[in-house]
Amino acid sequence: MKTSYINWLVEKDNFQVITLTLDKPDTSTNVLSQKVLTELQSILDDVKKISATALIIQSDKDNNFIAGADVKEFSNFQHSNHEELQSEHNDNGYAMALKAIQLGQHVMNSIENLPFPTFALINGHCLGGGMELALACDYRIALDNSKTRLGLPEVKLGIHPGFGGTVRSNRLLGVFKSMTLMLSGRTLSIHTARRLGLIDEIISKNIIKQHFSKLVKHWLDDRKSTANDKLKQFNKQHKRAFYFNLFELDFIKPAIAYILQRSVSKRVQKTHYPAPFEIINLWQLHAGNDDFMMKKEAESVASLITSDSAQNLIRVFHLQDQLKTLSHSSKNKPLHHIHIVGGGVMGGDIAIECVYRGFTVTVHDRSHEVLARLIQRGHYFFSNKLKEKHLYQSAMDRLIPDIKNNGLKKADLIIEAIIEDTKAKQSVFKNAEILAKPDCIFATNTSSIPLDEISHVLLHPERLVGIHFFNPVSKMPLVEVVSSKLTSNTARQFAMQFAGQIGKLPLPVTSTPGFLVNRVLTPYLLEAIELYSEGIPAAFIDKAATNFGMPMGPIELADKVGLDICLSVAKNLSQSQSVRVPEKLSHWVEQGRLGIKTQKGFYDYKNGKPIHQKIHYQGLTLKQISNRLMFRLFNEAVACLDEHVVENEDHLDAGIIFGTGFAPFLGGPMHYIKHKGIEEMDHTLIDLSKDYGHRFDPVIGWNSLIYK
Repeated sequence: MKTSYINWLVEKDNFQVITLTLDKPDTSTNVLSQKVLTELQSILDDVKKISATALIIQSDKDNNFIAGADVKEFSNFQHSNHEELQSEHNDNGYAMALKAIQLGQHVMNSIENLPFPTFALINGHCLGGGMELALACDYRIALDNSKTRLGLPEVKLGIHPGFGGTVRSNRLLGVFKSMTLMLSGRTLSIHTARRLGLIDEIISKNIIKQHFSKLVKHWLDDRKSTANDKLKQFNKQHKRAFYFNLFELDFIKPAIAYILQRSVSKRVQKTHYPAPFEIINLWQLHAGNDDFMMKKEAESVASLITSDSAQNLIRVFHLQDQLKTLSHSSKNKPLHHIHIVGGGVMGGDIAIECVYRGFTVTVHDRSHEVLARLIQRGHYFFSNKLKEKHLYQSAMDRLIPDIKNNGLKKADLIIEAIIEDTKAKQSVFKNAEILAKPDCIFATNTSSIPLDEISHVLLHPERLVGIHFFNPVSKMPLVEVVSSKLTSNTARQFAMQFAGQIGKLPLPVTSTPGFLVNRVLTPYLLEAIELYSEGIPAAFIDKAATNFGMPMGPIELADKVGLDICLSVAKNLSQSQSVRVPEKLSHWVEQGRLGIKTQKGFYDYKNGKPIHQKIHYQGLTLKQISNRLMFRLFNEAVACLDEHVVENEDHLDAGIIFGTGFAPFLGGPMHYIKHKGIEEMDHTLIDLSKDYGHRFDPVIGWNSLIYK
């Protein structure tokens, strides 16, 4: 028996096993939209009326079970004042959100209450609402697929699980494991999820049918027992350890909640990211009373999702999708062989990342020692990331040291990652143009040198594109794809396609000094150094920035990037922009104080961590300091938009968020400027310029924004 719906296919076999297959049309990703959930509830209502031995829920998408709720629908819940919502629940946005969440809860409850065993067959991403659906099933089986990720990452959108996930994850895993999953928002591989207890089995794809036949027979072979009896027996193996119940005693819960809150407070501030604190509060007040906790869970998510913080984080999610789309728009043939010139820290990190993503990579460097260190780093990285021996060995085989530079002749893409010296870079590409394949693309990882200065020695400058990575390569999601007026559209598209192939977000920028990220970030960092030169303690400057919402203070960031790199970028920008290189920065670089890599910078370091001393400072307030820092950044952002360094405001916001870590909960610098009021921001800059000089003079782009 088969019945087709818009999003679901319902099948029933000769053993009375019902299989529900989700295949949302016109998309490669399954999400739980309101229509998908409504349709599923209708199916479940019908299923309850017929005779069945088991229910299987699966996906027909490649590498995608269910990626969560439909985030596009979240934007429909209008912004509201979060504090007002606490007392005024008739708000339209809140009411819409609550209704949508309650529908999801009702569907999950219907799955959980079916009178026969239910199975989630997971292949590919099982996240958010998809994970909550799997938790509502009695048994979770994952196909052996290295691309599968599981988790409850809602906190990254400023909310928390709302379809019963806070209740069921705690019921299954206990408070500490479930809280670790929800508070971090991180996703897990199938093997980690199996060890945690989130899934029950991992099986090979070619034995699915046989495996389910055995499972159903195991649970329902005794016809004398009722399905409900069998279900009780089935659920015994999911019963958590008895001592988990002790954690929910009223006199113990406050202590556990305090430990959890203290841990979260080290990473985020409650005023910026309230969702993790709401999860802890929900557990502390209501754990042990599942029905009431579920009710409060829905109300909590409805309040959070209509707040500015969550709506801005949802905006960031959409910005991320915009950049991902750029990497998929190319029709070019896929790249296979990457050749990297320069095996140092940056070149080596790029090589390792490319190999990890499946490329064959040759790395040229003149030094045998440099290449030997690269192979050691590759061994360390792959042995930690790739637990299966054959995957580790395959990766090491694809990381090829190339002292003679033979890879130039075979590569589809050549990436230069040497020192920031124009002549040295020109030499690399002059040689490449002689030896490389005619259709090979040339890319430079320069952080600030305009492409025209590098490419004017080439016969075919249209082959050169910038692919600017950020440090550390494995953790930073953004790459700037830099085009000059001579860069061909083919080269530009290849670069964006390549970025997508290695899991990065490509940001198209024009070839101006510093491009976007470094140009906007540098005045912010230089103002921090100026404040430090005025006698303000480094830790106080960093605290002002983190109070604003930045994930890391500018002083610590400068040390992390490297003061030599900061100096190089500042010098390049000073040739074309009104940027003054601080004497303190030059002096410390001359002394060899380069930041974390030398264990001495603005801070002294021990084991890679800054040594903080007690602060005794009376002078500028934290607000005054953050204004000086942030308005340098805002002013430069407006200049970049006005000069068309990026195509639009969305791209600028995405670039600064994913390239600098700019407070995601504020939605990006341009979004923040409009939220605060363009004229008010412009007037603040004028006041700052009166107090601190011309570096705060509003750029001409403010007029364009005001009169737009």
